Amino acid sequence: MTPSPFADYAARLNLSAWADAQRETFTIGRIRIELLAGLTVALALVPEAVAFAFVAGVEPLVGLYAAFLVGLITAVMGGRPGMISGATGALAVVMVALVASHGVEYLFATVVVMGLLQLAAGIFRLGKFIRLVPHPVMLGFVNGLAIVIFLAQLGQFQPQGGETSGHGFSWTGPWLPAGELTVMLMLIGLTMLIIWGLPKITRLVPAPLAGIGVVAALVIGFGIETPVVGDLASIAGGLPQFHIPLVPLTFETLAIIFPYAFVLAAIGLIESLLTLNLVGEITQKRGGASQECVAQGAANIVTGLFGGMGGCAMIGQSMINVKSGGRTRLSGLSAALFLLAFILVGASIIELIPLAALVGVMFMVVIGTFAWQSLRIMGRIPRVDAFVIILVTAVTVWQDLAVAVLVGVVVSALAYAWNNASRLRILKRDSIRTPGAIVYEIEGSLFFGSTSGFAELFEPDQDPDVVIVDFMRARVVDQSALQAIEDLAAKYEGHNKTLRLRHLSRDCHSLLRRAGQLMVDSEDDPDYALAVDYDVRTGILSSGH
Repeated sequence: MTPSPFADYAARLNLSAWADAQRETFTIGRIRIELLAGLTVALALVPEAVAFAFVAGVEPLVGLYAAFLVGLITAVMGGRPGMISGATGALAVVMVALVASHGVEYLFATVVVMGLLQLAAGIFRLGKFIRLVPHPVMLGFVNGLAIVIFLAQLGQFQPQGGETSGHGFSWTGPWLPAGELTVMLMLIGLTMLIIWGLPKITRLVPAPLAGIGVVAALVIGFGIETPVVGDLASIAGGLPQFHIPLVPLTFETLAIIFPYAFVLAAIGLIESLLTLNLVGEITQKRGGASQECVAQGAANIVTGLFGGMGGCAMIGQSMINVKSGGRTRLSGLSAALFLLAFILVGASIIELIPLAALVGVMFMVVIGTFAWQSLRIMGRIPRVDAFVIILVTAVTVWQDLAVAVLVGVVVSALAYAWNNASRLRILKRDSIRTPGAIVYEIEGSLFFGSTSGFAELFEPDQDPDVVIVDFMRARVVDQSALQAIEDLAAKYEGHNKTLRLRHLSRDCHSLLRRAGQLMVDSEDDPDYALAVDYDVRTGILSSGH
């Protein structure tokens, strides 16, 4: 009896997230690095969560609670230690229409349904399909997300409270006064300089944390006038409270929230799984896609029930964590707990941190995230791959990540299909074993993209009475290929000629049997021990000896 996906997942959970953490060697130095990395991430999370809450049209605490809850749960049970999750702009731009038309309670219900969909994706192990994303799409995703992170920081150069775009700023809105803007740019430059230079001197303190600390000390000590976190909103609050969304439990409600939940779940999983791969390349760890889906789903279910806006993996904060030395679950866990401490008791201190310091950190994240090598290889890789990189980058900035990845995968798949269709080759020769017959040796994949070319390779009116098609170096892939073979057989039958198929592989046999018209005997040389022909007209198998 085949075990259910639920039982399969339960069995795989014997190696739980906490078991992974226990296997790490936690020295005093490692604990210090992990805690400081978590503190750095928590500081950077505050303005991001507040800004994305504004984009979604909800209160700042709704974004902060999401950052805490999603970050906490995914740190404990996620598929990749070192990843950071929280409220993100990619999700916020989808939520704004729902909040505007139906209110925040519908958002909470949507986040719960979103989590259920993600949980199901993990249980049924759908995360493995992320491996179908080609490398050019990954490069475009990284570059596009780096640009999006950069654009999101531009909102800090504008007066707070104005209209913003989906990226958190207004293209046509006013900017800060020249003097204030100059001071802010100088502080950003100082932060970036510290982050760049400190690792060359010492690694006792994460460079981003040092940059934030030094710039904050200068601003507070010298009374420099510059925007601070408190200018965004007050982050003080209490513990998140359990709250069942106040929406009617009807099919009409489900019809409203399900489309949003589906889109949010797809965007969240795509961004999380791509971030998982990116962090995996840096930390030299693999796997965990389905476990990450389960973690994201559980996190969003809990978040929706505790008044949060939902979230997913955050590439910017994940890069901050990894670059600061965070490699275990402790860094993500401490980041979430530090964020909660800021909300409960440390709001008055955190609100004094200059936005310039946090913007400087994010600008360094942009520089470190953008795949600069993709610019150097543009002239050396296939044109289609270069086009996909640019296309995915542009669509990520213009639309959203889910659409960009979908477009990139579709274009890559079409390019692959076209290349394979154009590589179908044929060698025509006289048969040695069957006097008077002719053999067509096919090389390549026979599928929907190559069937037209396949049909054009044969000459039914000029060929002899017996024609053998040899598939030793070919594969019959889909129903279009089966139909092409049947059409070819019909053409030869119309000329009173015999068509035989040779060297069909096991999977080709399976496809032909399922087609129900071209029946293949189970003894048709499945192991290639003999050269065997299949007569299409008579259904008779004959040895090629």
